[in-house]
Amino acid sequence: MTPEPRSGRPRASSREVLAEAACELFLERGYDATSVSDITRRVGVSRSSFFNYFAAKSDVLWSGFDERVDAALRHLRTGSAIDDTLIRIGEGFAPDALALAITNADAMGIAAELDRDRAIRQFRLQRDLAARFVRDGMPELSAEVRGGALSAAVLAAVWAWADRTATGPALRDMLTAALALA
Repeated sequence: MTPEPRSGRPRASSREVLAEAACELFLERGYDATSVSDITRRVGVSRSSFFNYFAAKSDVLWSGFDERVDAALRHLRTGSAIDDTLIRIGEGFAPDALALAITNADAMGIAAELDRDRAIRQFRLQRDLAARFVRDGMPELSAEVRGGALSAAVLAAVWAWADRTATGPALRDMLTAALALA
């Protein structure tokens, strides 16, 4: 006797499956020509299932990175060592939708979108780092500059890593090198 299928959301609606379908469509059609409905049709789930995982289409690319940065910022607010916390963003980070988008930005028609989203994330990280430096007693201008340098290093490391995921060092190692330069 075979068990009856359970009702509810199909297993295929996991975040990874949605991200994979989105990236396939971005490569086939381009980012702008792909809608959330196109992505959900590809996977066979409803739009509401998509929005259970992502707030917007661009979040498909950034969700893994954003989760890691959110965790890092929580650690920074509790007084964790700054460089160690930023390096941990890269621990075990496997190539994902963001790395695929970075390496295929032109084919996906997403270069401008990635630049804009990168700037938003870099500024957010800079703002939180600067606030931490000020709490630690650093003058405000110095805190802003140091926070800007470190946040730029983090995003530069992600881009360098994505360009070399098949043959290069792990993201953690790229972060270590980039933060040493900052």
